[in-house]
Amino acid sequence: MPDDGTDRAVVKTYVPKYQKSEWKAHADDLDMSQSEFVRTMVQAGRRGFDLGSAEPPEGGSNPGGDGLEDAVLDILADEPLSWDELVERLAGDFEDRLDDALGDLQDENRVRYSGRHGGYVLVEVNDGE
Repeated sequence: MPDDGTDRAVVKTYVPKYQKSEWKAHADDLDMSQSEFVRTMVQAGRRGFDLGSAEPPEGGSNPGGDGLEDAVLDILADEPLSWDELVERLAGDFEDRLDDALGDLQDENRVRYSGRHGGYVLVEVNDGE
């Protein structure tokens, strides 16, 4: 039987209790289940929002939306889509951009992968002090 994209799989992650509480509160505010919230936030992160500025953009009806509303309207103009199909269309190339950035940072000896520490870590600079 071909996979039509509706099969589900379990994904588990372990986070600090405070973080789970924050995520649960945010999910409740959005009237979402915790699973839906985490899935949505991961997909939004993969989309590649510009995380470089902490300053909110000025004006507009979609602050911080990065043109998301316009992109959704453009995509839906072609055909109706499910939530998951919409998220997939909007996901973009964030993983490729992250991979490139990590490669550059490793080439510059600013970060390295540490299996012992469970992921990427900053390289400590010892400038003789």
